[in-house]
Amino acid sequence: MARTGESGAKGISAFVLDAASKGISYGRKEPKMGWNSQPTRAITFDNVVVPTAQILGQEGEGFTFAMKGLDGGRINIATCSVGTAQHALNLAIQYLQERKQFGKPLASFQALQFNVADLVTELVAARQMVRLAAFKLDHGHADATTYCAMAKRFATDVGFKVCDGVLQLFGGYGYIKEYSLERHFRDVRVHQILEGTNEIMRLIIARRALDDGESIL
Repeated sequence: MARTGESGAKGISAFVLDAASKGISYGRKEPKMGWNSQPTRAITFDNVVVPTAQILGQEGEGFTFAMKGLDGGRINIATCSVGTAQHALNLAIQYLQERKQFGKPLASFQALQFNVADLVTELVAARQMVRLAAFKLDHGHADATTYCAMAKRFATDVGFKVCDGVLQLFGGYGYIKEYSLERHFRDVRVHQILEGTNEIMRLIIARRALDDGESIL
């Protein structure tokens, strides 16, 4: 993205560049809490020559492209949370059925059953929210952006809650790297930050609701 015109969003244009172009350099691979299979590096542009032929779309459309990408990106991150939480929950159900305490499988204890019931219910609700947002986006609904924000906010919060709850069900084993729960817990945390923080999602939702709440309900 680069400013090619007036101040504000209308003066931003998007370009497609060769990653090996002269003047582009890459910083160190940042050590992160999670998401370690995906490298994160700073990208520096120093007097990079950008031919006008490499513009994406028309001049001044860069911000529009960025915003369109965010809606789909928010559904993607929400889906990552649902998938991670589902796998964590599958592991928990298997563990509760196999692990015994006082001569009985953990799955027979009512307190743990209640925990599982709550986690399953919230995960199903998150999945349906994501599917609804994806439907709205695919069909060009006027409030697709709001639904994508709701799905991102809800699914990523639920995904973290489920992974946290499952880790608790595993007890001390959940904290050991031999089990995948600690990795799921670390990986899913950043979903509440990526593609716009969940605080920003709340702003998007609230502003639309306060503008004309009946249209999104």
